[in-house]
Amino acid sequence: MMVELHDPVVALMRQVGRDIVMPRYQNLAAEEISEKAANDFVTIADKESEIRLAEGLTSILPEAGVIGEEACAADPSILDRAGDGLNWIIDPIDGTGNFASGKPPFGIMIALADNGATLAGWILDPLTGRLCHATLGGGSHVDGERIMAKESSGDLPIAAISTIFMEAAERAEMERKSQAIFTMVDIPRCAAEQYPRLVLGQNDVSIFARVLPWDHAAGTLFVNEAGGCCQRLDGSAYRVGEQRRGLMGASSPRLWDLAAKTYYA
Repeated sequence: MMVELHDPVVALMRQVGRDIVMPRYQNLAAEEISEKAANDFVTIADKESEIRLAEGLTSILPEAGVIGEEACAADPSILDRAGDGLNWIIDPIDGTGNFASGKPPFGIMIALADNGATLAGWILDPLTGRLCHATLGGGSHVDGERIMAKESSGDLPIAAISTIFMEAAERAEMERKSQAIFTMVDIPRCAAEQYPRLVLGQNDVSIFARVLPWDHAAGTLFVNEAGGCCQRLDGSAYRVGEQRRGLMGASSPRLWDLAAKTYYA
């Protein structure tokens, strides 16, 4: 089934990126941007993108439900069924804060999950056209080429840690523990960019405090199928629908273990 779904899903994502997302990039009026919560933005492009994606994905696979970020913002009860049955998971524009500010990175993320297990994931960068794709048991690909995760080449492994949703004390402790073990770098504030960086040798470790399915279903599968390691902080597998905090990804199992010992031992 995954092979048959791939081409129509990619065609839909590229169409939405071309027709809805990119025409609004650096072209948003003030009234077309709003805050759902502190530092959590939504634009007219997010809403229009999700509507088009939901319609298209339902046409491609009618038996699957749809869990979209903006639909859940309007009706949080939708999220309660994210781990039940077959569902499309939609992030219509990941990195909306960047998009609304007129700067990269941002992306479109789609995943297909069955009873909490992610079967396939797609991550499109509408600016560059880069497509990251993974299927459960079928490996990870970038622009159609099979890829294996690689560690960065610096003196110390590179850690890009999302501290936005951490308390101040937790954030300070994380920075203290990183000293002499990791080189800390800024996060891109975009999971659609952060997950590819773990595979492409740009970053080695990422820790996410808030874990919502549209941000992580596709990326977690992409890292794991590329030979990296992305799982819960206790070492358990990530599953769509689990509403608990904490997730860590690494470019290799070795570096996942090093980060776990550094930050959580």
